[in-house]
Amino acid sequence: MSHKIALIGFGTVGQGLCEILLSKKEKLKSHYRFDWEVVAVSDMLKGSVYCPDGLNIEKLLNLTKSGKSLKEYECKCEKAPCEYGWDAIKTINDTNADTICELTYTDVKTGEPAITHCRDALNSGKNAVTSNKGPAALAYGELVELARKNRVRFLVEGTVMSGTPVLNLTSGPLAGCEISSVKGILNGTTNYILTKMEAGMDYETALKKAQELGYAEADPSGDVKGYDAMAKVIILANVVMGENLAAEDVDRQGITGITSQMIKEAGKQNARWKLIGFIEKKDNGINASVKPEMVPLTHPLAGINGATNALTFSTDLLGDVTIIGPGAGKMETGFSILTDLLEIHRGGKS
Repeated sequence: MSHKIALIGFGTVGQGLCEILLSKKEKLKSHYRFDWEVVAVSDMLKGSVYCPDGLNIEKLLNLTKSGKSLKEYECKCEKAPCEYGWDAIKTINDTNADTICELTYTDVKTGEPAITHCRDALNSGKNAVTSNKGPAALAYGELVELARKNRVRFLVEGTVMSGTPVLNLTSGPLAGCEISSVKGILNGTTNYILTKMEAGMDYETALKKAQELGYAEADPSGDVKGYDAMAKVIILANVVMGENLAAEDVDRQGITGITSQMIKEAGKQNARWKLIGFIEKKDNGINASVKPEMVPLTHPLAGINGATNALTFSTDLLGDVTIIGPGAGKMETGFSILTDLLEIHRGGKS
């Protein structure tokens, strides 16, 4: 039986996921016995279409790439005609999807509209998968409990380091280890800027270059002031360590105060500046921070340059384990959604 998928949001990540599903269709079926159908797509700007028997996603991708609305999708269903114009909430509640992939643009400060979308999906008896940091950072405990109550899944692998298997690593290969601390580079934009500053650029020039390459937004404050990394620290603390951390519990600083002179001084001390997310279990609770730190060149994190991310887990049985990989990208984040879909297909517990 095909796993029926509905996409809420059809931007970069949604299109990346669809491209992966198309290119891997036969392998997913032969190697993992995972057969799928995208039955609905709802996007605030591009429109929406629903067909209970499955949509031709190649046609949907072509429409989007040509700048056309999804309402121009030509329905050739014999059993039931396509429905057009449904908003996200109606799509979530009224389609026959097994899993809702929540991929909208979301305000990380409020977690909306993604939290509402995930909550509605779980309440309607559907799995919810998201790469949005809002639901995982602000409502993870509530949504996991809601998933358990309704015997479905709420999965968030793509919220930290994109497709690099961070959360899956801790729940899979590192299961049985006690993780006492997590330390890492969680924002590729700031790591790129600091790398360029070390190569001789000043802060403003490095930021402009990051914006030209699409690493930084026109308003880069979410990255350079540490908000993005803070959200990921909260997710790691709550998902990996079972805490109930909130934004006010994290000591947050960005990189806007880092100067070229500070970069040079770090080099003289055989170190380099990195924006480090840090979580440590203590007897009286947990310490969490995001702040610039001079990392000794002997530490694995010091060698992580450009837009790459990395995390070091300190464990009781294996010592320090470091994972390195991309922290963003169309195919990378699309892959993270695929890994969660496969986890649901395999029937792992929430």
